[in-house]
Amino acid sequence: MSTEPIFNRLILQDETVFEGQAFGFPGPVAGEVVFNTGMVGYPEALTDPSYRGQILVLTYPLVGNYGVAASQANPGSDGCFESSRIQIAGLIVSEISGGYHHWNASKSLADWLKDEEVPALSGVDTRALTKLLRQSGSMLGMIASKAQHGQFYDPNEDNLVAQVSVASPRTYPRGKNRVIIIDCGCKSSIIRKLLDRDITVIQVPWDYDFLGEDFDGVVISNGPGDPKMCGRTIANVRRAMERECPVFGICLGNQILALAAGADTYKLKYGHRGQNQPCIEVGTKRCYITSQNHGYAVDIRTLAPDWRPWFSNANDDTNEGIRHSSKPFRGVQFHPEAAPGPIDTEFLFDEFRQSL
Repeated sequence: MSTEPIFNRLILQDETVFEGQAFGFPGPVAGEVVFNTGMVGYPEALTDPSYRGQILVLTYPLVGNYGVAASQANPGSDGCFESSRIQIAGLIVSEISGGYHHWNASKSLADWLKDEEVPALSGVDTRALTKLLRQSGSMLGMIASKAQHGQFYDPNEDNLVAQVSVASPRTYPRGKNRVIIIDCGCKSSIIRKLLDRDITVIQVPWDYDFLGEDFDGVVISNGPGDPKMCGRTIANVRRAMERECPVFGICLGNQILALAAGADTYKLKYGHRGQNQPCIEVGTKRCYITSQNHGYAVDIRTLAPDWRPWFSNANDDTNEGIRHSSKPFRGVQFHPEAAPGPIDTEFLFDEFRQSL
């Protein structure tokens, strides 16, 4: 029996090919190739619904050394999973750890990927790949062997939010204040942060008409893909804003809030994905280090006169948040719940709680 490693390839839309050693589940798979600069947090990243349809490149060179814990996706727990399954289409790493060491680990990263039927490659020059993506922008790609052929697939042409949202409403009782969370691909940690503040959370599907529910405020969650695919969500948020109840958008939710307010969004060249994105509060010198995962942004030039930019990215000056000048409508492009990442902006959940 041959002991030679099985070499597969990452094929990019511009015909660039990166060879690597296959692990996890056998390919092929196609999607949008993006990179994340975080040093830790692969269980959280791989289960984040915002990565739906994407082949994820991890820039940190060693991955898998602390294994994977047993599934802890219940929002009421202290789990490390952001959903009940791996959401990425494929994974690219420089080096996969052969062993793992952690008191709570139950399996290796390779076994987890295999169980969830997610293809992966190791031994790839991720530094060169990341530089290419930074220069050319996120590209379509596929993981395939030399004997396999397939077609490129642009996930952003589909309504990815509909694929990751809950099918029916769920209630997490905790306190007298009731908050609707529009699930566009909601991370479990966002629900945990609200429950930690004694808020009863009603998690509803992305296209659910929640205006007939009893609620004190609305959170629009993170999620994958192009926010303009979420026409029903945008319409429902606009109706909620007519009631002038507190509305808080996170990541994709920030973009949906902007669209509901009549502004526009656009696709970033390669997006922001990592745990070290510096954001400046507009009008101050205060800078926060934030966790991010998005490929689209709000065009602040299209904001109505009664809306204000709230945060900006210190690296490229793109918008990182908006707020209304007089009404309780606010959104941020970064993740105040982190998971993983710094907790500099967790206070935003406290401010939302106080607005109810």
